Amino acid sequence: DAMKVLYFAWVRQRIGVGHEMVSPPDGVATVAALVDWLRTRGPGYAEAFKDTRAIRCAVNQEYVEPDHPVVAGDEVAFFPPVTGG
Repeated sequence: DAMKVLYFAWVRQRIGVGHEMVSPPDGVATVAALVDWLRTRGPGYAEAFKDTRAIRCAVNQEYVEPDHPVVAGDEVAFFPPVTGG
């Protein structure tokens, strides 16, 4: 029932781990709902996900929007937007 969540760059620094297995409650069916739930897990999560516009997401290694569905077994990655230079 779990999904693997990966955190990169400053998202990882704020949360304190690079990845974890999580089992969100029923009703968490989209990336946005997952973020809302992750925010409740502690101050580091709340800080990391404070401004969701500053975070990109991929599900199973594909860039997705916040309304993208998530299910058990998915790999969900959160990372800052890649800036060009």
